[in-house]
Amino acid sequence: MDNTNIWSDLADLFKVFGDTSRVRILYKLLDGEYCVNNLAEELDMTQSAVSHQLKVLKMSKLVNNRRDGKQMYYSLADDHVSTILSMGMEHLQEP
Repeated sequence: MDNTNIWSDLADLFKVFGDTSRVRILYKLLDGEYCVNNLAEELDMTQSAVSHQLKVLKMSKLVNNRRDGKQMYYSLADDHVSTILSMGMEHLQEP
């Protein structure tokens, strides 16, 4: 990674966490793999909204996807994502 852009890249990564819909999707993916339809139903969002947010999350390397027939399934990219989420929640719950 180019050190001249590392601060900008880090700031951009944290911007992705600045959207409630994206954070809700990431938290749901902590439970495992989901397709767009199931995420939309579980989170009471439209499929279009979920798809849009998943595109942003994928571009930010926070989620992975795999195809099974016509269905696309999404999961967290790695343990770093769950660590970021749990550390953020832990920070918020401190007295």
